Amino acid sequence: MAISEGERLPGATLLSIGENGPETVELEAKLKGRKVIIFGLPGAFTRTCSSAHVPSFIRTADAFRAKQVDEIICVAVNDPFVMHAWGEATGATAAGITMLGDASAEFTRALGMTFSAPASGFFDRSKRYALCAEDGVVKVLHVEEGRGVCDTSGGESMLAAI
Repeated sequence: MAISEGERLPGATLLSIGENGPETVELEAKLKGRKVIIFGLPGAFTRTCSSAHVPSFIRTADAFRAKQVDEIICVAVNDPFVMHAWGEATGATAAGITMLGDASAEFTRALGMTFSAPASGFFDRSKRYALCAEDGVVKVLHVEEGRGVCDTSGGESMLAAI
């Protein structure tokens, strides 16, 4: 069952690349007392994710900060090396977006957001979504219904909702 507005986000250990290589990120600690946007997507370097979803949050990053959002986090079922390279390639890192890998899909499964598309080589990948959480509680949740589109889960839609 998918997470809903008003529910607390599950604790999870995600991965990023730090100065000395892979580092764990405890999501619960990162969310405590903060207003955060998290957007999830099927995978780094994939078509809609690279051409629409990430760019929508790059375009709106400053407007989110003006609305007192402490951090924008992109999560995908990829390893932290891929997420780091993708953040650099898309300009997401330069825009201040935190790129976190959910390599084991632990967080994505706990949210109820997994899907598989074996023909594309996708197993336990993330559905496309965006959420706003305050102190770890989901205040706004937009889950994309269609595949290959980024309408309700894009930066502009989330910005308008908060």
